[in-house]
Amino acid sequence: MIEILSATALATVQDLGREGALRWGVGSAGAMDPLALAAGNVLLGNDDNAAGIEVPVLPFQLRFGVDCTFAVTGADTSARLDEVPVLPWWLTPARAGQVLQLGLPQRGAWPASRAYVCVAGGIDVQAVLGSRSTQLRGAFGGHEGRALRQGDRLPLTTGCGQSDGNSGDIGSAGFGLVPPALALPLQVDGLPAMRVLPAAEYRRYTEASRAAFWAEPWKITAQSDRYGYRLAGTPLQAEAAIEMRSHGIVPGVIQVPPGGQPIVQMRDAQPSGGYPKIGTVIEADLWRLGQAPIGSHVRFIETSWDEAVAAQQANQRWLDRARRLVILQRTQLRKA
Repeated sequence: MIEILSATALATVQDLGREGALRWGVGSAGAMDPLALAAGNVLLGNDDNAAGIEVPVLPFQLRFGVDCTFAVTGADTSARLDEVPVLPWWLTPARAGQVLQLGLPQRGAWPASRAYVCVAGGIDVQAVLGSRSTQLRGAFGGHEGRALRQGDRLPLTTGCGQSDGNSGDIGSAGFGLVPPALALPLQVDGLPAMRVLPAAEYRRYTEASRAAFWAEPWKITAQSDRYGYRLAGTPLQAEAAIEMRSHGIVPGVIQVPPGGQPIVQMRDAQPSGGYPKIGTVIEADLWRLGQAPIGSHVRFIETSWDEAVAAQQANQRWLDRARRLVILQRTQLRKA
């Protein structure tokens, strides 16, 4: 069991998302940074899709109710277990009663805004439509279909609190991974960048607007959340008014409302919308946008379908290599 100590807002239970439900009008939900969640699970020997806690607003505190192994991935939060520093992206054992404290995100080698607390075995909430992810708009999944509150107690699966669980073979030193922001860097003019595929209505925008879309930075405004990131920059102008019926959309789609300031659909995006689409952030880079802090600026890079597929393969190679390294570390520790 994990007890939430913070009177926090917006922390939720998430896995990699609710796939296959769009045909019923149900969005995917899931971690805004799926690489961070999957990597935490790899460190723990979990299934990649095991549920963890996504923490977008810091600081944050929780208490372990049983002996457990955990990892904090995503943002570097200067975490502490009681008063002992905890390394980010590192496998760490905890004892029953110990308190994990996550501080404000550090703007260091990999600026990021969201942290993920992963535990051996995963958070054991009921799966809804094949996923344990919280869908806030629909009020289902996760823990009671809502954000976590102070005093909530989350059940854990068999990986914690058992002598033969994952916590039994790492000792006190632990081991860790290099974050993908360092292993797979992507920046333009010192700003985080995301590769984008031009979308159906791309050519219906003026040449000047298309050039500005790629050449200028875009600010992530305070009106951004898990549903969508509202951006601010040079307004995008269509060559003529675009009238469209509502149609299917997915996370990553960049819609342009009449005001010309784009909205990137994120993990809790509704499955349909009627605004024209200028582009789509590729799946392989959507985690980069999910980690960009509110108020920061990002850049877009035009890409092709083949390059998008190659980027997704590069992410998978990083994750596969991380899995091999973790297996090797566990093997060496068992022999020691």
